Amino acid sequence: MLKKLLVLLLFTNWSAISAQNKYDLPQLWNESKTFLEQPARWNGIDWLKLGVISASTFLISQSDQFFRDAILKDQSFTNSVPEQIGRFWGRGYANLLVAGAFGLHGIIEGNNTSKKLGFEIVQAAIYSGAVTQFLKLALGRARPYTNEGKSSFHPFYFFKDGYQSFPSGDVTLAFSLSTVLSKNINNDVLKILVYVPALITMASRMYRDMHWASDVFFGAVVGYAVSSWVVDLHDESKVANQTAVISPLTISIKL
Repeated sequence: MLKKLLVLLLFTNWSAISAQNKYDLPQLWNESKTFLEQPARWNGIDWLKLGVISASTFLISQSDQFFRDAILKDQSFTNSVPEQIGRFWGRGYANLLVAGAFGLHGIIEGNNTSKKLGFEIVQAAIYSGAVTQFLKLALGRARPYTNEGKSSFHPFYFFKDGYQSFPSGDVTLAFSLSTVLSKNINNDVLKILVYVPALITMASRMYRDMHWASDVFFGAVVGYAVSSWVVDLHDESKVANQTAVISPLTISIKL
């Protein structure tokens, strides 16, 4: 499944980009300041969305113990091939490997499209990872395996991994990577397929008793929302009706 997905990714059409973006450190610095300023710019709709997400997370948390008990009854999924794929997709090095491949190609070939993908994967991972890590430390929710229950919180328990359950960092990074790829793909089927590894990451973290259902749900939201913002930021100035081909990956790209 993973091999077929990678082959399809190499031969798909990617979305347009602007040649005006350099995708370098100065741009990352400037856009990071813009990202930090976002909450001050939110309107009523933005705050309503946050309220809905928060309420949904709370409702899911009421069934956290139910989901945990159901999953722990059957551990056949743990250490299976799909589960290992999910674990890999949620690690930071997965983001670095994919971003590095595109970034290196962009530098060698002078291709701005490859640079865009590499840049956005790293950028989204940094932003979403920072948000997740702040929440982990600020809330200090006990992981399921501590057996302290779903309502145990120990704010600012530094360097104590057992109290960094909410939200899931692996799921955040998994959805961050999948969202950047999805939003740069024109093929509707592939837009959905690239989320499969991220969904497996959600299952993996719960099967390993590292996270509650509400942890993985909110982590997915953070990864998706931040990555969507990153991609949309660059797509505002895209140029249409041009075509380029990335060699040697032979990806047909609309510019």
